[in-house]
Formats: sequence, C-alpha cells, structure tokens
Amino acid sequence: MESGSRRAFEPFDRFGFAPLIAGQPPEKLLDEFAQLRRASLQALRDLGIEEQHLGLAGLHPEFGAVTLGNLLATWAVHDLAHIAQVAKTMASEFRDAVGPWRAYTSILD
Repeated sequence: MESGSRRAFEPFDRFGFAPLIAGQPPEKLLDEFAQLRRASLQALRDLGIEEQHLGLAGLHPEFGAVTLGNLLATWAVHDLAHIAQVAKTMASEFRDAVGPWRAYTSILD
C-alpha cells in the first residue's frame, strides 16, 4: 500500500513450502494450517483495509498492474483451495466404501 505501482512486489517462491511439510503427519499440517490462517486473518485485520483501499494499484512482477482488491480476492480463493484440498483428501478415505455411488461423487475423481 505504501509503494503503489512504483515498485514491483517482492518475488515469492510458490513451492518453497514443500521441504517444510515433507513427511509431516496430516494432523500436524492441519493444526499448522489452522494456526497460520488465524494469524494471517489477524494480520489482515490489523492493516485496517477499508473499501476505498481496494482500488489501490500495485505492480506484480509477472502480471503488471493489479489492485489490492485483486490480491485480497486471490488470497481468499487460495485459502478456499486449501480447504477444498483438505476436503478432497478426507473424502478419498471413502473412495471404495461408497461403492456404486462413486459415479455421483465428483470429489473422488
């Protein structure tokens, strides 16, 4: 919010997490996800973003001009994608148990 479109966002390694979670039990990862999600939501609240800020422009190194609204919407969708991954993993435990209803349970595909 301070730099606007004068300076591009810092590069971010989208796959840097992989070594950090390798071999970790799902229960630990779920607990860590919940804790990090709470902390991220609090940090976001602490920024005091209001509706008039959503149109503020920033400079993404790959996409060019983006708005704060774009970024926040992307974060929300990213969060929902993780929740969908958790649900899909949990559903996969029942892949064989649903028998012929598997044809109607697209989450198992």
